[in-house]
Amino acid sequence: MRDLELTDGDRRVVVVAVDKGEDAVTAINEVAARYHIRGARVTAVAGFKSAELGYFDRGKRDYLPIPVREQVEVLSLLGDIADNQGKAALHVHALLGHRDGTTVGGHLLHGEVWPTLEVISTEVGASLTKRVDPETGLALLTGTAQR
Repeated sequence: MRDLELTDGDRRVVVVAVDKGEDAVTAINEVAARYHIRGARVTAVAGFKSAELGYFDRGKRDYLPIPVREQVEVLSLLGDIADNQGKAALHVHALLGHRDGTTVGGHLLHGEVWPTLEVISTEVGASLTKRVDPETGLALLTGTAQR
């Protein structure tokens, strides 16, 4: 993995090239921790050798796995990084494209990168905060920001 910090006015932008074989979620979390990112939007494109997406089941209060066992294009990966009790909390969804042009999407649980994943994390100018919602068990944005 290679990463670089840039500035866009008063905002930091961290660009990451995740290498073959690395897990996308782990890599993005490592970079967020290293740069102390606590309020950012995340976008990425490239490819996965395989992946696991999730669909949140309200009744089970857990993600139902959506396995993707073939090479796919990461057509869109969107989400955020916020602070959850002092740690970076990544929340991203992915739209993946199959060879035949069909797509599958959901919450990204794991993604084995191949050949690369190009990630851009742009700070939003404040630390976003998440707290566990008792009804869902999920860490959700609180609607507050800290400068």
